[in-house]
Amino acid sequence: MKKKFTVYCLLFAFVAFLFTSCDSNRIFEKNIDIPDYSWDVKNKLTFDVNIDDTTSLHNLYVNVRHASQYPYANLYLFIVIKFPNGKLAKDTLECVFSDQNGKWKGEGMGDIWDNQILWKPNVKFPLKGKYAFEYEQAMRTEQVPFIMDVGLRVEKAKKKSK
Repeated sequence: MKKKFTVYCLLFAFVAFLFTSCDSNRIFEKNIDIPDYSWDVKNKLTFDVNIDDTTSLHNLYVNVRHASQYPYANLYLFIVIKFPNGKLAKDTLECVFSDQNGKWKGEGMGDIWDNQILWKPNVKFPLKGKYAFEYEQAMRTEQVPFIMDVGLRVEKAKKKSK
């Protein structure tokens, strides 16, 4: 079963690479693999993002890939942002993966489901420099099974037409 996941992951990574390599709005995107597809509460994921543009608006997304065997309809995250000046901001995010009937909402390929959750739309970064985003699973259990990888995407917000 794990071999099947690996094959799907490699295939999906290749297809995702093809579709995202021409993405001009993307400022940053990185996904971190979860060991053994079980996210331990002690395993905090950190994403370091260098921001040079403090005038444009940005959208922040949380990416989550999970297996169809994932036992919950959602995933709660604690997110800490460390600003270039050392100040911290904390947030809690609920990532909803299925509707009321249990149907997965993400993009699926076999047993794998990809979710890109808009976390913060139209953000203007106040400072230039390195921002650190730290994710911690907040599901009230030590291990969250069938989470394959988790990521952060920062993109320029599309300008609204008048």
